[in-house]
Amino acid sequence: MSLPRDFPPGLRVGLLGGSFNPAHPGHLAISLAALEVLKLDRVVWLVSPQNPLKASGDMADYAARIEEARKIAAHHKIIVSDFEARERLTYTIDTVARLKRRNPRTRFVLLIGADNLAQLSRWRQWNRLFEMVPVAVLARPGYDRSALAAKAAHRYARARQPLSSAGCLPCRSPPAWVFISTTHRDESASAIRARGEWPRIPR
Repeated sequence: MSLPRDFPPGLRVGLLGGSFNPAHPGHLAISLAALEVLKLDRVVWLVSPQNPLKASGDMADYAARIEEARKIAAHHKIIVSDFEARERLTYTIDTVARLKRRNPRTRFVLLIGADNLAQLSRWRQWNRLFEMVPVAVLARPGYDRSALAAKAAHRYARARQPLSSAGCLPCRSPPAWVFISTTHRDESASAIRARGEWPRIPR
């Protein structure tokens, strides 16, 4: 599913990117938390053809990942999108820039897990990304401490917003970010692959 050319004015949209290899209930849990805490109107799952920081060897077929993501999402406020594949985009900075250019009246928020904040300084133009869009960091077991001690968290320490004002984040001018503690699910895509449950083999 591609995205609307122009969302309704003022729509509050969370962007959750990743390989979704596979999508799992943890993705759904953080999306539902973001919808509630940030008072979002939509969350978009941007399924990446290939994460530049991950090996391609164990990456399932793109169509299979999209299909699985749609099964897991199953919520009227969550959109599973192949936008990056259609637009031939690889890096988050380029995806966000293009979405903002096409939808200038939309209030986007970038949603990332604490594991991604911990290694954000490896992302292309990560500091420009922080200054382009508000960021919501969602807690993940085992990563929260390293995330809050990471380079990006220190660099933008003054831009961190209290959790009590998280609902205002979509309307804030970047840089602005918030750390959201959510109800954890001890699940990950890598654990699912390690158990041999993904990719699904048709019978």
